[in-house]
Amino acid sequence: MSARPLPGSPCALPRRLAAIVYDGLLLIALWMAATALLVVVSGKEISPANWLFQAYLIVVAWAYLAVCWRAGQTLGMKAWRIRIVGPGDTVSWKATAIRFGMALVSWLGAGIGFLWSLFHPQRATWHDLASGTRLLVMPKASLKTAQQNDTQDKNQRTRKQHRKP
Repeated sequence: MSARPLPGSPCALPRRLAAIVYDGLLLIALWMAATALLVVVSGKEISPANWLFQAYLIVVAWAYLAVCWRAGQTLGMKAWRIRIVGPGDTVSWKATAIRFGMALVSWLGAGIGFLWSLFHPQRATWHDLASGTRLLVMPKASLKTAQQNDTQDKNQRTRKQHRKP
């Protein structure tokens, strides 16, 4: 699945839903800011029924989630110690698009795509299966160690860049 194996167990539905609520609140704030930007730029009000406006909000939501998924976690996932893993070191843009689209289908289908995780041996949802990604619950100690290792790697790269030859 991942190039380097990560510790963790498959993420259960209640923890997923908790992270979704957290990210949903952040997404509402992001939509408000994106809408304010659009209103200021256009100089007029925007009808919520406008399909271009709705598409714009969907793209904003995907952009937030895609950037976070490629980094390994959204803010809600960090709060609940959930990490997304894919076949490579980072989740591809294509996988984020598939995951996002399939998650929308899962929600529109009365949540059946999410409920699927209750019966799947690895607790995978439809969007996990379609995108080739998985959500893992990270143990407290290993999550801290992984974050410290990432920070140390970044610090070492920064030091190397600032050294004079």
